[in-house]
Amino acid sequence: MRHLINFPLDVDSVSEYGGWEGLREELHRLNCDGLEGIWAGTDIPENLPTEMVVGYHLTFFPDWLDFYREDRAAVERKFGSMDAAKRFYGGWGRDTLLELYQADLDCAVRLGAEYVVFHVSDVSIEEGYTYRWLHSNEEVIDSAAEAINALLDGRDWPFDFLMENQWWPGFTFLEPKETARLLERVHYHRRGILLDTGHLMNTNTRLRTQVEGAAYIRAMVEKHGSLAEEIRGIHLHQSLSGDYVRSNTGFLPHNLPEDYTARYCVSYRHIQQIDQHLPWSDPSIIPVLVQIEPEYVTHELSCGNRRQRWDAVCRQRNLLLGL
Repeated sequence: MRHLINFPLDVDSVSEYGGWEGLREELHRLNCDGLEGIWAGTDIPENLPTEMVVGYHLTFFPDWLDFYREDRAAVERKFGSMDAAKRFYGGWGRDTLLELYQADLDCAVRLGAEYVVFHVSDVSIEEGYTYRWLHSNEEVIDSAAEAINALLDGRDWPFDFLMENQWWPGFTFLEPKETARLLERVHYHRRGILLDTGHLMNTNTRLRTQVEGAAYIRAMVEKHGSLAEEIRGIHLHQSLSGDYVRSNTGFLPHNLPEDYTARYCVSYRHIQQIDQHLPWSDPSIIPVLVQIEPEYVTHELSCGNRRQRWDAVCRQRNLLLGL
């Protein structure tokens, strides 16, 4: 079990540590083995020691399916205009999306990542509030598998391709038949599952405690039987946001901005209230990790700076000493 931290690969983030060697020393003090990096929207520093990057989280668009299908009516309805959509994505249609992912996959190769992470979900800003879904899990899974095959077929990639569960339409890790559907439709022989514990907890708004959350995760793992053997990595955090979800979903707020970018920023803060990314402090999660035996455990925790990252990772890492 290798322990990692998620980390944006940009100059500002690493400067808090005085450079990459300072970050390496911090990882050692945290008893962690490396980074699960993610592109932060700016050039990745050329002096990044690639041996620190064990995993790479691919870029993602929460609302991509209608754009990928080139459904102009749906895209215009969501964005307000085609120009707004093109500005957001940097172009139009399926090829634009695939080119963006292709560039990110090539980046993962340059960094020497052992695995990459890909979200299999689709949710619009409005759905994030209303919880009235526009697409079924099967629709999202099938289109995601099609896109993945278009990206990966015909090339000998050097990494594992791990697909992450969400609580939005798509891959949720709730129904084994849907999980099997995804795995069967992806051609790549090194594909697997990246189980996000907090996202799984977000599918059940009745959870009240970490103990209940751990029991729920374990129940879903056991429900999947041999399919759970496809879990190669875990994003470890906990989320108990049921009260917030019940009070703040099922309707659209009356004051959402009309401009898409402004609306996206407002909705992002809403999503952060649902998906809390808090450290586990209850040992009930330990037997779940022992049962799964993942190769990678990424401490994917909410933090805005070095101090917050240290506090959050320390709390969770100390809980798991010995694993």
